[in-house]
Amino acid sequence: MPADQVEGLKANLAASLPLGRLGKPEEIARAALFLASDDSTFITGIELFVDGGVAQV
Repeated sequence: MPADQVEGLKANLAASLPLGRLGKPEEIARAALFLASDDSTFITGIELFVDGGVAQV
């Protein structure tokens, strides 16, 4: 797929997200690291959506 077409698809997807942008890999990593850390030891049975608000729409 040509690079300009890929960028167009990314722009369309970002525009459809409530936050209006795509997530960064670091944002996903921070959520995973939080769940793997001692900061989350008292958390049980949650759904942590790291999706820019898509699950709320």
